[in-house]
Amino acid sequence: MSTRLSKLGRLIDRTKQVSFSFNGTTMRGFAGDTLASALLANDQMMMGRSFKYHRPRGVVASGAEEPNALVGLGEGSRFEPNQRATTTELFEGLSAKSQNHWPNLDFDIGAVNTAFARFLPAGFYYKMFIHPQPFWKHVYEPFIRKSAGLGKAPDAETRDADTYEHFYAFTDVLIIGGGVAGLQAAKAAALTGVKVLLVEQTAHWGGRAPVDGGTIDEGPVDKFVEQIVSELETMDNVTMRLRCMGAGIYDHGYALAYERLTDHAPQVAGPRHRLWRIRAKQIVTATGAIERPLSFAGNDVPGVMLASAMRDYVVNWGVTPGERVVVATNNDDAYRTAITLKNAGVDVLRILDARASGGGALADEVRALGIRVDPGKAIAKVSGGKRVKKVSICNQEGIGGARDEVSCDAVAMSGGWSPVVHLWSHCGGKLIWDDAQAHFRPDPDRPPLGADGAGFVSVAGAANGALALGETLSDANAAGLAAAKAAGGKAKRPKAPLGESAAELPMEPVWLMPANADTPLRVKSWLDFQNDVKVSDVQLAAREGYESVEHTKRYTTLGMATDQGKLSNINGLAILADALNAEIPQVGTTTFRPPYTPISMGAIGGEARGEVFQPIRRTPLHDWHDRNGADWEPVGHWRRPYAYQLPGESVEAAVNREVKNTRENLGLLDASTLGKLIVKGPDAGRFLDMMYTNMMSTLKPGKCRYGLMCSENGFLIDDGVVARIDEDTWLCHTTTGGAERIHAHMEEWLQTEWWDWKVYVANVTEQYAQVAVVGPNARKVLEKLGGMDVSKEALPFMEWRDGQIGGFDCRAYRISFSGELSYEIAVAASRGQAFWDALTEAGKEFGVMPYGTECLHILRAEKGFIMIGDETDGTVIPQDLGLHWALSKKKEDYLGKRAQQRSHMADPDRWKLVGLETVDGSVLPDGAYAVGEGTNANGQRNMIGRVTSTYYSANLDRGIAMGLVKHGPDRMGEVIEIPGTDGKSYKAKIVDPVFFDKDGEKQNV
Repeated sequence: MSTRLSKLGRLIDRTKQVSFSFNGTTMRGFAGDTLASALLANDQMMMGRSFKYHRPRGVVASGAEEPNALVGLGEGSRFEPNQRATTTELFEGLSAKSQNHWPNLDFDIGAVNTAFARFLPAGFYYKMFIHPQPFWKHVYEPFIRKSAGLGKAPDAETRDADTYEHFYAFTDVLIIGGGVAGLQAAKAAALTGVKVLLVEQTAHWGGRAPVDGGTIDEGPVDKFVEQIVSELETMDNVTMRLRCMGAGIYDHGYALAYERLTDHAPQVAGPRHRLWRIRAKQIVTATGAIERPLSFAGNDVPGVMLASAMRDYVVNWGVTPGERVVVATNNDDAYRTAITLKNAGVDVLRILDARASGGGALADEVRALGIRVDPGKAIAKVSGGKRVKKVSICNQEGIGGARDEVSCDAVAMSGGWSPVVHLWSHCGGKLIWDDAQAHFRPDPDRPPLGADGAGFVSVAGAANGALALGETLSDANAAGLAAAKAAGGKAKRPKAPLGESAAELPMEPVWLMPANADTPLRVKSWLDFQNDVKVSDVQLAAREGYESVEHTKRYTTLGMATDQGKLSNINGLAILADALNAEIPQVGTTTFRPPYTPISMGAIGGEARGEVFQPIRRTPLHDWHDRNGADWEPVGHWRRPYAYQLPGESVEAAVNREVKNTRENLGLLDASTLGKLIVKGPDAGRFLDMMYTNMMSTLKPGKCRYGLMCSENGFLIDDGVVARIDEDTWLCHTTTGGAERIHAHMEEWLQTEWWDWKVYVANVTEQYAQVAVVGPNARKVLEKLGGMDVSKEALPFMEWRDGQIGGFDCRAYRISFSGELSYEIAVAASRGQAFWDALTEAGKEFGVMPYGTECLHILRAEKGFIMIGDETDGTVIPQDLGLHWALSKKKEDYLGKRAQQRSHMADPDRWKLVGLETVDGSVLPDGAYAVGEGTNANGQRNMIGRVTSTYYSANLDRGIAMGLVKHGPDRMGEVIEIPGTDGKSYKAKIVDPVFFDKDGEKQNV
């Protein structure tokens, strides 16, 4: 029976009682309790059910490695599933419910799976649910989907009531882990003057050391912790955060940390969780080590737990999981638990030490307390359903002979310790096998490497395999100093404190109790408590050919879900190695992936929810457009005016009005959304020659050039005007929705292929407001405003100038997407509205009128100009669009060139761009396909092309369209059939795609 001890409990405040509920039953604990410790104090041994067999499960650990005690917390808008009871701090009114059972925790229908365990071995779902096929959809699939998962997903209709945030931090040295190793590493680094950020996932500094005992500088460990924390808190160059877990380490010194701000105090206003995005010059992981369980029959019965966890519950929270305890171990550390329990008044019946020699100095202390030690012994079986009732004891080597049976209510097990190497491994750090401790630890000769080829992650203390207190402190001090030196700290060498703990004899690798267990015992020995993976499952996987550890993991589900190999990894590897008759290092480890432990979806999203989930991008002129009748159109994340409606006017009429006015008078277009990328550096010209199909390095400063950009597969991905600013600076215009995509495209090639080229790319799209001044009166309105000479001689077509117009500093581009006399004027974003207002006022006498995106599209289609996303769909190359002239023959290479030389790309049967004009002047349906003679293999009419853009042109008073047609340019004048989606069939003549001003007289005036 678990009980609250009267005197112990260093982390609880017995003067503050806390009321909470579990499965609807009201219970009480103390401030400082975790949910797990409070449940144990209320004799709630069973806390959940396992995934596959729905076996009763109790708490097995005391920290983030806990696989069993997962609960649903809260109600309604504050409900969250799969929360670990061991890391959930108790607060007044906490409501928790156990998971994975029906109708209730004590009586679960799903437990019937245990009776069919022999029919549900590893990989059964791959074998059973294949045939017969009809059964899958109607029988298997609904059942599996209903059974899948541990916790219940939050109600989709209930909005999360909490808020979350992201925080960006820059530091010289990041130290993850606030145990004595992390604290000492932080102090050593901070004394050199570098900026230090120290994060600890629990609510307390010091880690395990205050529980495990020993001395530091001849004083108690807890006093050392108190003193060093006080010192660090007074240092201006040190930032310390509790309840902040190091979630992942990535390339280039980038790390994520997950801070729980108000989980323990939901009544406090502010964000619930914070996701830290950290850039550090050096990172030290001082994440400690995790005790391994032992595999024996019944090791999953509630009341069987890690020896270190049992010690934690006694010392930290004054709770004992049982009154009569048996300890099973293969190392000396478990003897500390026996001593702690005995001193707390708990009856420790026996210590079963699998080593024939037994323990060292700690064993002598145990015997002095009157505790029986049985060397060479093992647990044959733990009996009990919802809690431990008795233990059967046998020899570790061989199971012959009589077995002892001992009645007890709890079992403490210890299979040795494994350094927490997850973070080290996230970004490529390699591991080495330590035979003496039987664990993997970081290999200092193969660290994660930065861009400069130097290591940027180091490991300190137990996480590095230094398990003794003295070794931990010495190793941490050295790690802190080395990290600080690499980060630019001044040379100071503080002396490491002297840590002393009881000497220990070597541990003995024991992966299964007893060593030669027969089949009935082996099938009930558990490796992964959460996923119900047994020793026999891993052995079966090996027999069926799953020799790769990664394949075994997926076949058996070993180490998946929230465990991620924390408790199950090494034992599973050992069983697999034994089954394959191989050494553990040969088998290797599974891949460690971030996050280290699960983090909330809310923290990942941060502020990106509701209206700001995908923020609408607005130009500096957005409010003016809104006030003046804009009919909004989404273009990527931007909102652009489709047209400007006058009172009582239809959208269609507004478009026609804008089209005619722009050709005849003066139109203004807000072109601020066009992407603007600055490409700068000594190698910028060479870089742009590779990015674009035509030559950009030969462009002269002050001039512009239209360019096409292809993917490495040869397909057209963007187009735009490139302007050369000076000797090593170009400005590249992209399509409205393409700025971020093309920026990322450029950066990918710079960082992965041409990393040594001296080029810098900056996205300055939102730094400028850009206005297209278009139409026969465009030059007149700019001349009226005055300032810059915009004559044909001073500012020829496809050139740009810096200067002033109407008192506004600006850059004027003499470019045109309409085929009209046109200027695009860029001013600072903050001056955009004022410049627009000045143009509007000055343009009144010239018939000024704003126009929207539909007018823009019609004007460009009249001129046969292509639009990315309309004439292109990810399968179109420049040659399909008749843009051979934009493919440079002077340069050896550009992205996509070799791909375009493949036989499929050079196929003469590829569809080519043409104009389409209906015989009756009607408008073709958008996206409609053209059909020809004959049928395909499916009996459908052969498709010979498709409509890419189609509009009514008010200037031409008829429908115009552009399309891709097989052998199109060779079929001028031919009439083709285009069935519409409305059931009507259209006849369209193939014509030149330039419908208006073919010679370009209007734009060159």
